[in-house]
Amino acid sequence: MRRHIVPDVVKDQNIQFLKPHDMVLEAAKLFAQYNLGAVLIVEDKKLTGIFTERDLAIRVVAEGKDPSQVKLSEVMTENPTSIKPSETVLNALQLMQQTNCRHLPVLDESDKIVAIVSVRDLYKTVTEQLKEDLAEREAFIFNGSLGGPR
Repeated sequence: MRRHIVPDVVKDQNIQFLKPHDMVLEAAKLFAQYNLGAVLIVEDKKLTGIFTERDLAIRVVAEGKDPSQVKLSEVMTENPTSIKPSETVLNALQLMQQTNCRHLPVLDESDKIVAIVSVRDLYKTVTEQLKEDLAEREAFIFNGSLGGPR
């Protein structure tokens, strides 16, 4: 079965948004409060960027910047690569590999934000699919026409 980003991987998400003028510290608080790896940056309901834990570590902490004094607009990834809800898990993984990212905003046809998918979400889905496939094969082999134990 080909699994799609929505609804097979992500559904019923509580997406957290911040604005470009918000401080990095606000993003860090959201990371801790909601166990997130990324927040989407929006202005006028339009996606303008993404800020991740990796951005926090590399662009803020490693450079000795004060998170309470740095605006997200200074350190976010602008116009991030996104994916459509109907895309497959494999396409999402390939896109992440090509763009060297771990989170993808999911936008519908009108560019409305639907979700955010992480490599962790995709890994979980792939693992579940492999377990299901293995169980089906075992059932076929042992209960099917190959003459296995009955």
